[in-house]
Amino acid sequence: MATMEMFGIAFSFGAASGGVLLAGLFSAALYVRRDQALNALLALLAALALAAMLASPMQPAARAGEIAIATGAPSAPAGDAQARALLAVPQSGSIALTGHGLRAAQWDDLPARPLRWTAPQGDLLRLEFPRTLPLGRSFILSARHTGAQSGWRLQLLAENGQVLAESSQAAKPPSQSAALSLTWQPPLAEQMLLQARLLDAAGKTVAQGPVPLQVTPPVPLQIIGRFGAPSFDARALNQLLSDSGALLDWQTTLGKGLSRSESARADLAEPNGQVVDAAWFESLSAPARTALLAQTGQGVPLLILGGNASSAAIWQRDLALRLVPQNPTTEKEDVRQFSVNSEQLAMPPASLNPASQPGEGWSAVAVDGKGQHWLWQREWKKGSIAWVGVSDWHRYAISSPAALGQWWQALFDKAAAGATQKLAWQQPDPMPVAGLRTEICVQGAEAGSSLHIDGQAGLAVQPGLVWQARRAQAEMVCAAFLPQQAGWLTLRSGASEHRVYIYAASDWPQWQQALRQDATARYAARSPEAVAASSPRAPFPSWPFALICAAAMLALWQRERR
Repeated sequence: MATMEMFGIAFSFGAASGGVLLAGLFSAALYVRRDQALNALLALLAALALAAMLASPMQPAARAGEIAIATGAPSAPAGDAQARALLAVPQSGSIALTGHGLRAAQWDDLPARPLRWTAPQGDLLRLEFPRTLPLGRSFILSARHTGAQSGWRLQLLAENGQVLAESSQAAKPPSQSAALSLTWQPPLAEQMLLQARLLDAAGKTVAQGPVPLQVTPPVPLQIIGRFGAPSFDARALNQLLSDSGALLDWQTTLGKGLSRSESARADLAEPNGQVVDAAWFESLSAPARTALLAQTGQGVPLLILGGNASSAAIWQRDLALRLVPQNPTTEKEDVRQFSVNSEQLAMPPASLNPASQPGEGWSAVAVDGKGQHWLWQREWKKGSIAWVGVSDWHRYAISSPAALGQWWQALFDKAAAGATQKLAWQQPDPMPVAGLRTEICVQGAEAGSSLHIDGQAGLAVQPGLVWQARRAQAEMVCAAFLPQQAGWLTLRSGASEHRVYIYAASDWPQWQQALRQDATARYAARSPEAVAASSPRAPFPSWPFALICAAAMLALWQRERR
């Protein structure tokens, strides 16, 4: 009975495996001393079973199986085998992938699993171009081909096959990082399905496919202009903005107490910026400058034309901008050179420009073709202030009006607020393909509001769609849908309308392969590491040891009662 009490203590206090074995050996020795060999064997067996149960021995863990997914050519149908494999991914332990991989929308539907995949060899193509473009903007198409060589060309074709634009034949060594680019100016606001063609040095077509483009009417800019004296530059800028349809509130000082004003044809409810020359700013009284900067601080960007600046002290005191005079010995070398659509624009620097250390909060935000700074900017509460350090652009108003307009357009993109729109549509998927889920996002709509998608025949593609919030898109709402056929789709949300082109499965196969490989690489980066070579271990079940211990103790108890 003393032995039974000893085992009870071991159970009650949860003794360690070593203590249990010692107790079992001691009990077995006592039984041997009494010539009770069978009892000693039972005591030792119970001690071993209890010690094993407390030690939690490990055994090879049962591993979830590896699912094999084969991806063929982009134009090949997925097939039932691939569909079944994708459905089995949540229950699998890892993925063994062959081929170019899956599209981003397909990976987004799958949980993270260790991925075993080697990207196949072969040429890939990557295209970049805007799907929607306001009229007046330049359409830029870029193509990167892994097998590109010197002499290759990129062409943009109209719907009738006419060549609209072509990249220059640059004799460069082949490089994956080098891109062929072309620029084209759409003449009208319309929906177009253009074609792009990549040619090798011998003129053979390497790749060709559709390039959808929706040219929309531009949203007029709202600009306030204030100038301290008449100038050709101010007049040229006024003409450029007027020709673009901008709403202008323009005023030019002609002399003491005399000015010429141009009122806007409509109220400037939300001005995109205020353009002033340096002379007008310097002529303001201190309270007037304070009021101007307060307006800038509320979110109206201030663009300063520095060509006629004369008082560096005012700029240092009011804007913390340190100006230095132009060095007369390097005036010719300091002329800024700009290349716009193969046209060269040369503009002399302002007589006063920011120093190499322009001041607290100020930084250079643009350089010319020679790497010289010409535009400086700083934040001002909710708005910004920019300094334009060149002049004499009016010389190109007649000789190169299109290039000058694009130069100012790029300047306003950097220094002015964009035109406001009720809804801003975004297309995360660079190439939506029929039969694959795609996504559309919008900024300015509320989550839960409806989205209507009409196909080519005006029939609803997927009724009942609503905008949903996305963690990755904090300021936007998105909706996913499954297009069934290639062609244009019309998306409507409230009073806003947007057009999206759906590609056929056979379009741009090398581009599709590149998109698949890029999406697969991103999935592999966010997935856990592959399982190590050694087998994983798991605790052995404890119930067999408990059963052996209980049986041995029961047999020992019965023998001692005899």
